[in-house]
Amino acid sequence: MSWRELLPPWLVIVAGLTGIVLLCVSTKDVPIAPLRTKYGIVLDASPSRTILFIYQWTTTKANKTGVIKECSSCTVQGPEILNYSDSPQKVGKSLDTCLNWAQSKIPAEQHSQTPLYLGATTSIRQLNLSHPTLSDDLLAALTVALKSSPFDFQGVQILSSPDKEAFNWVAVNYILENFFKYDWRGQMVPSKNGMAEVLSIGGTSTQLTSKVEGNQILKEGVRLQLYGQTHTVYTHHCPCHGTDQLRSRLLSMLIQEQGSAKTVPNPCWPLSYSQEVQWNSVHTGPCTVSDDTLDIPNPDQVFNITGTSNPSACVRLMQRLLNSSSSCSFLNNFPKSAAKPLQTRFLVIPEAMDFLRKTTSSPDLGQVVNKLCEMSVKELVKETQTSLDALADYCIVSVFIFHLSTKGYVFDFNQSVEAAFQIGDTSSVWTLGYLLNLTNTIPQDSPSFLKGIDPGVWSLLLILFVVLLTGSFMRISYRVMVKENSFSNRNSSVFDDN
Repeated sequence: MSWRELLPPWLVIVAGLTGIVLLCVSTKDVPIAPLRTKYGIVLDASPSRTILFIYQWTTTKANKTGVIKECSSCTVQGPEILNYSDSPQKVGKSLDTCLNWAQSKIPAEQHSQTPLYLGATTSIRQLNLSHPTLSDDLLAALTVALKSSPFDFQGVQILSSPDKEAFNWVAVNYILENFFKYDWRGQMVPSKNGMAEVLSIGGTSTQLTSKVEGNQILKEGVRLQLYGQTHTVYTHHCPCHGTDQLRSRLLSMLIQEQGSAKTVPNPCWPLSYSQEVQWNSVHTGPCTVSDDTLDIPNPDQVFNITGTSNPSACVRLMQRLLNSSSSCSFLNNFPKSAAKPLQTRFLVIPEAMDFLRKTTSSPDLGQVVNKLCEMSVKELVKETQTSLDALADYCIVSVFIFHLSTKGYVFDFNQSVEAAFQIGDTSSVWTLGYLLNLTNTIPQDSPSFLKGIDPGVWSLLLILFVVLLTGSFMRISYRVMVKENSFSNRNSSVFDDN
């Protein structure tokens, strides 16, 4: 057999073997369908109101933790859940509107696969401690109502204060892309940002939450496993420094200093705002402080407190109040890392700070506080839909934060939690951190894949198979030509014999 006959078969063998090797070595898995969107629902039973949050994310996880993309919310109409403790059978009915809204937002085929969680915070936690039977009945009624919904109810959890603040910390650092970030190609990469600390101002107390660095182990710390890393988060509590308590202590100080006067000016309240205040209402509880050198009014005595919008007087008054505080450890201790401002930045999440960001462009906190405390009632109401009674305390909160800044704390005034997810109620930002932590336990879908090859390998295979086909065609053409020549030669010999 000549070399021309052997060449095409060897080309076929070599090309085939090379193609098999390339297909086996250079393949990769390619998903054959787009990633499915998953949903999760968190009900926040807070002291002031109940809010239902819907979060959504794709089935992809980053080191076992979900990457939540969007959020929408529904505020439950009516009183807070705690008010149903005397008639728990009615509490489920109050949730119907928001549960129906959630059913319309989530595709019907996803209802049974959507986890539903209820997180109870301060009010129910206190009820559970003081009246456990009432708390149990209320939570049992809530469980019955939520189990009857089409969603996958996962139970009720009464969150401790450290847990709630830890979830606040998770949410803030997630929004700021401190766990990971997206590069210019839209791919997730590790973030080199340090973790922000979070100042949270509630009604009765203030909390400062930060990550414990190094190998420190604290019994009170909360350990979290997020995006392949372990974080220990610790919360410093500052009792008697929440919005309600600061207001009561301030009014108590003003009333005592005015003596027998029935009308008391308040430099921290806006001009044209006033309230009738009973002495007993501002001078009760463990946070009460009295000046023994002054006369204490009768418990039922009523005073007319009128705002004067005087920022300098308000700052002096609050400094006197705060400097006399001994119950707040971080008020009196200069932060150890204050010499490195970039590492001591805090994100503040009370609504007052979001109001300041919207109404003032100045990056200087002192100027912002002065502007806010100079506003009248008319100017405040013009800027927001918040109730007037809440707006009246914004100056007090902002002066408290400014006072902390004089102690060495640096606040990140340009960042906003509310703007990142349009949550609408920054006190409920913990629900995002709560669900992020829970995504570690939510199973990930197993996607279907096809085998794929890189473009360069595909081009090489194309060339090989073209050579294969060309060789085969040459072989067929050669055989046809040989047969035609043989047939022609036989015919010629027949005619020659004749």
